[in-house]
Amino acid sequence: MKFTEAIKIKNGKIHNLRYHQSRVDRTVDAFGLKKINLSEALAEIPNAAKKGLIKCRVLYGKKIESIEFTPYQFQQRKRVALVSAGDLDYQFKYADRENLNAFHQKDKFDDIIFIKNGFVTDSLSANLVFENENGLFTPKTYLLAGTKRALLLEKGIIQEVDISKNDITFYQKIRFINAMMDLEDGIAIDVSEVVL
Repeated sequence: MKFTEAIKIKNGKIHNLRYHQSRVDRTVDAFGLKKINLSEALAEIPNAAKKGLIKCRVLYGKKIESIEFTPYQFQQRKRVALVSAGDLDYQFKYADRENLNAFHQKDKFDDIIFIKNGFVTDSLSANLVFENENGLFTPKTYLLAGTKRALLLEKGIIQEVDISKNDITFYQKIRFINAMMDLEDGIAIDVSEVVL
């Protein structure tokens, strides 16, 4: 079984490495794998990856199998649909995303939001932050413990709450966050535009 970490590098600076290391540690402990030190693995960043916004993809299993550096561009969401997740389990960042991608109708929607047992979880590739006049909130019922989500919770910028499918209309905006996307990047959609 193989796993992956997507790590943000901006102008040569690695972001949120402590949170990525924590998630890798949880994964290797759960599957009895050899410890991996991301700081050592990323000690040498290629010169080409030291300018601009770069997505560093670390593929690992029993050891680190590959490290790729690719320029990253944000993709806005315009059409987003709610989809029942059924018994989908994605608590670890598996390299094989076939079970996730099977839900996505790319010809119809830019992204989907998974609903599990009546509660909002994540989108296809991001944790969610719901915004209203009371602040910024993220669902307790996430699928994957995201690194950016962990950082924002630790800083008190977002709060964790239960958000049911019926609660979605209590918010004005849904923001998408992941290792590459910050709140200030503005990757968001108005709740009114979500296909319920």
